[in-house]
Amino acid sequence: MKNRITTVIMVLLAVFVTLGGTTSCKSKKQLAKEAAEAEYKSRVEQAVKDLNAILDDETLWTLEEKEARVQTIKDWNLQNAEVDDLLFQVEKKLARERAQKEEEERNKNQQVEQKSVNETLESNFGSIARAGSTSQANRLINETLGLFESANTPVLIIIKQNAGFNDYDRPTTIENYLNYVKDQKKATEKIFDIKYNANGKINELELIKK
Repeated sequence: MKNRITTVIMVLLAVFVTLGGTTSCKSKKQLAKEAAEAEYKSRVEQAVKDLNAILDDETLWTLEEKEARVQTIKDWNLQNAEVDDLLFQVEKKLARERAQKEEEERNKNQQVEQKSVNETLESNFGSIARAGSTSQANRLINETLGLFESANTPVLIIIKQNAGFNDYDRPTTIENYLNYVKDQKKATEKIFDIKYNANGKINELELIKK
């Protein structure tokens, strides 16, 4: 009788242990599922918040920081319709901002380059006028011509300005003008305007009397 009671107790204990283990296992899975769902919900909410802030220009982020944030949200792979729609809108907006920034940088670089060209040209005009020999002047002329589309690039010289209108001397070419400076041994004009072709070569030079 005593052995039978002991056996029953052992069986009941085994059942309790098994049931307890199963319940514990189910609880862990449920907790993991709930944690994953909570994290997903949190990321969706954060993504919506950040993307709307970018669309409405309500952040102090740089363009690079906004692009990085968008990439992070894309890496989350949320597969949420609202987030996907916002991503589409934000990426279009950032593409426009990127294009505008690159255009501004090109313009800035172009202005720096043009300022450098202006300074080089005016310096060369003076150097040609002061050249100690014909060969030195010719060398400087050839170097200067390298900045132009061709030796026949037109040069317009303003001799008078009146009420917003310019009066010009007879048109010449850059080669003729540089040779004139060499022969006269003086440069009496300064740069008023420069036009460039698509390759960055000067295709029209406008000068004005000093």
